[in-house]
Amino acid sequence: MPTVALLVFPGVQALDVSGPLDVFAEANRFLLPQQHYHLQVIGSTRDVIACSNGMQIVPHLHYSEAKDAVDLLLVAGGPALPQHARDAALSEWLVQAAGRAGRHGSICNGAFLLAHAGLLNGKRVTTHWNDAAALARDFPDVDVDADRIYLRDGKLVTSAGVTAGIDLSLALLAEDVGQEVTLNVAKRLVVFMQRSGGQSQFSPYLTPYAEEMSLVGQVQHYVREHLQDKLSVDVLAKVVSSSPRNFARVFARDARMTPAEFIESARVDAARVMLESSAAPLKTVAYRCGFRDASHMRVVFQRRLGISAQQYRDNFSAGGVNTEDGMTAAPD
Repeated sequence: MPTVALLVFPGVQALDVSGPLDVFAEANRFLLPQQHYHLQVIGSTRDVIACSNGMQIVPHLHYSEAKDAVDLLLVAGGPALPQHARDAALSEWLVQAAGRAGRHGSICNGAFLLAHAGLLNGKRVTTHWNDAAALARDFPDVDVDADRIYLRDGKLVTSAGVTAGIDLSLALLAEDVGQEVTLNVAKRLVVFMQRSGGQSQFSPYLTPYAEEMSLVGQVQHYVREHLQDKLSVDVLAKVVSSSPRNFARVFARDARMTPAEFIESARVDAARVMLESSAAPLKTVAYRCGFRDASHMRVVFQRRLGISAQQYRDNFSAGGVNTEDGMTAAPD
C-alpha cells in the first residue's frame, strides 16, 4: 500500500492540502484494495493546524514522529511565506524524510521549506508566480521556472500554487497507475487531465512600471498611449531626446529588457484587458493593441502565455460582456 504524506503548518492553504489528497483518495475508488493509497497528514506543530481560510486540520502525527519511508512526500504552501521555513529541526527532518521517500516535493511556496533544507540546490523547480522572484533571489543555486504548472527533476517534484497541486498529483498518479485510472479521477474531480499554458496566464500583467519621469518611465507611458503606432527604437529615442544607440543601451540596462520586448509585453497586457472585459472580435483587439493582425496576436500569446488569445478569452472573460454597439460578438 503506497503512502502519500503531506506536511502542513499554521496558515497553510486548505486547497494545497485537500486537492492532492483528494486525487489519491479518489484513485482508491478504481484500484484494488492492495493498491490503495494510504494518506498521511504530518504537522509542523503538535497543535491543531488552522488553515488560512479558518478551517482546522488535525494532523495524523507530528513530523518528529514520522520516521517511516513514504512513496511520496509533499510540502504544502500558503498565502504567506511559511514561518516554519527556517526551523532547523524541521529542515533536518525534511532532509532525512526526503532521502527515505520515493519522491518528494512541494506545492506552491512550500518550496521555501525545501529550499531552506538545501533540497532544491542545483534543481529546476517552480512555485506560485507571486513567490517565484523571491525564491530565485533568496536561493541563487536554485533554477526557478516561474511559468510552469509543475516540474519534475529526478525524485523532486514541484508545482505552482493552490490548484496546481491537483495537476501535479494527477501527473504522479498517471506515473503510478496509468492513464485510465487518472482520467477517471480527473472526471470525478471535474478538472482537466492537463491544463493548457503556464502560470503567466494567471499572473498580473507582464509589463513592469518604472519611475514616471525616468527614461524608462517616460517611454513606458508613451508606448501605452501609442500601441497602434509603429514603435521603433528611433521613435522612442526621440521621445526622451536621446540617440537611438544610447537610448537602447540605457533602456535595456534599467528595464532589464529590450525596447522591443517591452513593446510586445505592453501589447499583450492591453490585449489581455480587452479580452477579459469586452467581446470585441480578435481582429479588433489585435488592431487596437498594435499587433499586425489576429494571427500575429495568436502567435505572441502562444509563445508568451502558452495559450491562444481565444483560449485566454474563454478562460478569463467576464460573463455577459458586450461589444461597443451592444451586440455580443461571435468568436473569430
